[in-house]
Amino acid sequence: MSQEGSPCGPAAARAPLRESPWRASRERLRDRQVKREAVIRAAAHAFNRKGYHNTSLDDIAAALEVSKPTVYYYVSNKEQLLFECFVAGIEPIRAAFREARLMKAPARERLKAVLRHYGRAVASEFGWCMVRAEDQDLAPAMSGHIKALKSEIDQGIRRLLREGMQDGSIHPCDPKMTAFALAGALNWIAHWYRDSHSLSGAEIAEAFISVFESGLTPRQSAESAGAPRHVSARLAR
Repeated sequence: MSQEGSPCGPAAARAPLRESPWRASRERLRDRQVKREAVIRAAAHAFNRKGYHNTSLDDIAAALEVSKPTVYYYVSNKEQLLFECFVAGIEPIRAAFREARLMKAPARERLKAVLRHYGRAVASEFGWCMVRAEDQDLAPAMSGHIKALKSEIDQGIRRLLREGMQDGSIHPCDPKMTAFALAGALNWIAHWYRDSHSLSGAEIAEAFISVFESGLTPRQSAESAGAPRHVSARLAR
């Protein structure tokens, strides 16, 4: 048999490979993840508007223009949806702590980087769920998991405060009380911030950090406090 006719010859090499039997599965998994994220975001928006107890899975299905059983395909119940919204909101903050550990910078700068992500997360569609999930009637295991994640964030802030005092970048303070003050101020954003607000979540975070950094000490301009002038001007309105 000639080389051209051989299954190992050039002709065979030029023939297109049969599609991987795993490709379709990967695409289905990716498609399922995208749809699951859409369900979680729709739930977050509904909880923001109506509250957890006043929101039903029918409301979420209607917002997505799907059937209620379709929603059940991605989550087991409304309680799990609230938990997933909480996790979606807090995960960027946890990631910020991981990134901060790799930064070659004083602890004060690393803390500022974390607080920026914190402020943006609380101003996101998941903000209400982040600060109110623990107040809802959740199963003990799920409530315990939420408390553990919130404690992780709290301890991370305290750790950076202690490291800042050690490297001289942060004035001596009570890490526990300071962490409570920082998180409490940022968490309150979720109670009043709306998408229609004149400032973005990122700008709100920067404005809060400016207050944390400089307090109420008189200063010549907003820029000297670290906040862009246009942000301070809009906050003053």
